Amino acid sequence: MRQFTAIVNPTAGGSAGAAALLRVARLLREEGAELETEYSRSLAHAQDLARQAGERGRVVLAVGGDGIAGGIGGALSGTGSLLGLVPAGRGNDFARALDLPSDPSALARVLLHHEPRQVDTIEVESAVHSRTVVLGSVYAGVDALANRHANHARLLRGAASYYAGGLRAVATWRAATYRVTVDGEEHGHCGYTVVAANSAYYGSGRMIAPGARVDDGLLDVVLIRAAPRRLFFALMNELKSGAHVARPEVRILRGREIRIESDRPVPYGADGEVDAVLPVTARVLPGALSVLC
Repeated sequence: MRQFTAIVNPTAGGSAGAAALLRVARLLREEGAELETEYSRSLAHAQDLARQAGERGRVVLAVGGDGIAGGIGGALSGTGSLLGLVPAGRGNDFARALDLPSDPSALARVLLHHEPRQVDTIEVESAVHSRTVVLGSVYAGVDALANRHANHARLLRGAASYYAGGLRAVATWRAATYRVTVDGEEHGHCGYTVVAANSAYYGSGRMIAPGARVDDGLLDVVLIRAAPRRLFFALMNELKSGAHVARPEVRILRGREIRIESDRPVPYGADGEVDAVLPVTARVLPGALSVLC
């Protein structure tokens, strides 16, 4: 029987994480599994707790949204430790990419009985963040600005905060000139964003990279070129289904290492947590993480 250590950030998402964990924890314990709960003071503290639990051979449960999932998953990347997710955030995009069930009973069965799956992670390097590892995507442009607005939203939650943040970001955005290097080949780009995606989803269920797979050893690079704002708003709606990739303003590349640079201090983000400016390098780490899904 598996032994679990659940890591919860009590300051993120209010009581949602604790409530989600309680529903699953009861079911795990009824099956005879041992579960301990750790409350983190920060993402760095959560990562330390995760490493310590992993070293003791315990399954580490990241309880929350993409920030804590990416932070803990990044900390466990390459260690051989086993990760489980209890989705309880605004986006839950990596859980969505793994097709994790939202029903507590079904999720408990996954955590108790499913075999681990090896998935890729993303090593992120920049002048500000010398090295970090995340799970879902690295994005540079208007979406990073939208995510910053969403993180500071007080009245809106979930998808609504991302949508409102997107409207605010697009209203003030002017096209940036990028230099995107994919596996050594340089590509010029002028537009709204560049996304290096391990997961198909970001921004609370938006399918930015429909062809991305978490276990193929590659990153899908999505480039959205400059276009009238009214067209970009239409494109934002198409992100729900992935239909945007058929537009001529959207270009898809694939590679293992992506370097993104720009002509001005363009913001970038990663799994909703890193808030910095370009340049940045994203490098896939194939099969680096074991996860229950």
